[in-house]
Amino acid sequence: MKICALTMVYKDYWALGAWYRHYARLLGADALYIVAHGADPEVQRICPGASVWTIPRDDLSHFDRRRSELLNGFQAGLLASYDWVIRTDVDEVICTDPRVGTLQQIFAAAGRVPVLTALGLDLVEQAEDRPLRDGFWRTRKNVSFTGHYSKAFAHSKPVNLTLHGTKVRLQKLAGFPFVMPEGVYLVHLKYANLTALEQVNADRIAISTTGQKGLPGAGWREADADAARFLESFRAKPVLPWHKARAKAFRALSNDPMRSERLGVVKARALKFPFRTVLPDWFETFE
Repeated sequence: MKICALTMVYKDYWALGAWYRHYARLLGADALYIVAHGADPEVQRICPGASVWTIPRDDLSHFDRRRSELLNGFQAGLLASYDWVIRTDVDEVICTDPRVGTLQQIFAAAGRVPVLTALGLDLVEQAEDRPLRDGFWRTRKNVSFTGHYSKAFAHSKPVNLTLHGTKVRLQKLAGFPFVMPEGVYLVHLKYANLTALEQVNADRIAISTTGQKGLPGAGWREADADAARFLESFRAKPVLPWHKARAKAFRALSNDPMRSERLGVVKARALKFPFRTVLPDWFETFE
């Protein structure tokens, strides 16, 4: 079985390095495809052996829509050479519980299902955490489950991913398969390195204030305030043991997805959970 991984990046070098190291270990560097939004030799330096495709950055209007269309086209093309294409943002990595199996085993078990969805986690730096030079799986353990980042992450057929789910024609909406395999996690790294987040937020604020049409909304314009609210809320949540937190989140999100006739999208519901938890030690095997 042939599997590749696809992402898109503008700066965000710490996350890019984490994304590259993670998927290079799992798939090999030659199976990684990175869309650089604007010429940047640093991307290739961070990701030796990966394929880097550079696109212009002279027009940021309708940013999210154009980005989605571009990546949907790239991923459809990659299916001519691969059985499965993993597509995540640059600050997202897919991890599988070794008791469930490898990515290859999970994809093989999925059969002809067109799209798989992963259970989402926010990995969050805490004041007591050790420096990241020791590796983030060993030094970042605090997480919260999230419906928002329980995203469609891989496909075996040329479908369009959008709004964290799958674009589906209205007549097929009710019957489109929604599959979230147990033991498959999408780990969102945005809050795992708060120093790097400061620069990411500055870049997003700068982009959102250029005055062009169709740019990302308040989440980018008020990136610093948005992050501060998230961190305050996270710290206030009680801590549950991993097995209890995981079971509650998986039970709530693995069934009964949102099937939006207005948007034409099938995706996990954007639930928030009033608890957080600590990663089990097996995540360290991805270091």
